[in-house]
Amino acid sequence: MTETQTDTQTKTGFYEKLVAYRRELHTHPELSAKEFATTERIRYWLTEEGVTILDFPLETGLIAEIVGALPGPTIALRADIDALPVKEATGLPFASETEGLMHACGHDYHTASMIGAAILLQGKKASLKGTVRFIFQPAEEIAQGAKWVEESGALKEVSAIFGMHNKPDLPVGTIGIREGGLMASADRFELEIHGVGGHAGIPDSTIDPIVIASQIITGLQTIISRNTSPFHNAVISVTQIHGGNSWNVIPEKVYLEGTVRAFQKEDREKIPELMRRAAEGIASGFGAVADFRWHPYVSIVDNDVRFKAILAETAEEQGYRFVEPKPVAGGEDFAHYQTLIPGFFVFMGVEGTREWHHPEFNLKEEALAVAADYFAALAIKVLDQWKA
Repeated sequence: MTETQTDTQTKTGFYEKLVAYRRELHTHPELSAKEFATTERIRYWLTEEGVTILDFPLETGLIAEIVGALPGPTIALRADIDALPVKEATGLPFASETEGLMHACGHDYHTASMIGAAILLQGKKASLKGTVRFIFQPAEEIAQGAKWVEESGALKEVSAIFGMHNKPDLPVGTIGIREGGLMASADRFELEIHGVGGHAGIPDSTIDPIVIASQIITGLQTIISRNTSPFHNAVISVTQIHGGNSWNVIPEKVYLEGTVRAFQKEDREKIPELMRRAAEGIASGFGAVADFRWHPYVSIVDNDVRFKAILAETAEEQGYRFVEPKPVAGGEDFAHYQTLIPGFFVFMGVEGTREWHHPEFNLKEEALAVAADYFAALAIKVLDQWKA
């Protein structure tokens, strides 16, 4: 057998291993904070490859590490491991065996790919200039896992962090690299309007919270158009409204709930107060009371410009195409890491069948080897060129 044939066979075996990992994870999805079997599978596969597992106090998820033979900084590569409460409708032979649960966001792909990157880097320890820490993070879908990783101490001594999300509308071999805001902050609000209920035929004896709620909903929309820069991106969406239980009774109160998404930090900071002021002012004008409650959820995925060139260079050197993707208004708790240490998050093309969270979501498994190859090469390049 020639050297080329041996190399091809090795690559084929590596790819088949990643596919097997991904399918095993896909068949056995687990919800956020309940990824116990998933964690043990990851632990087994990494240990089998000689990768060191670190002891951090995480109930699910784990931290692994590859320490190079040469001195240098510690950087982190992150993958999320949880699934969603979605009933799978792909018809795949390795479809979920757990009723009502599915890897409908591709976290099985993220996990298998990063295990692949760890395997590749484990074989290059002798020339590695520093340490690569692998974060297999739980509970991304409920935006808690990154905080738990921080609280565990796993980010200590980490100088920078890198991660990815699959992107169904990008071809395999294409990497979306964008500095600044890539994914939006995602925050939740609640609003209760307290008026005076009464007979629907005698509205003058009431303070109608339904009419007031309608005015507030319309008023909230002007916050974006008149209080944020036309060159910024933000949206306020009221997604629930509840009030009343009879056709001939004006209710005493109305409940509203919704979300705000923003790509600029200054907008995320000022929008809640503008919403409160608008709601309270409109309600007061009608003689009612507005109770506004704000729930911060996920920060902006804000990519550090210092790393853009090295990410693009790595893509080119590995034979992949990079593009500047459009920002996405979905939330991602990788953003929490970026509030603590420099970081960069990319989109990996997977040519998906559907968008994220759809029951028929699937992806091309050729993308596994691309991500593993890319992140291993990126880690080496970052460590080689690191400047404190």
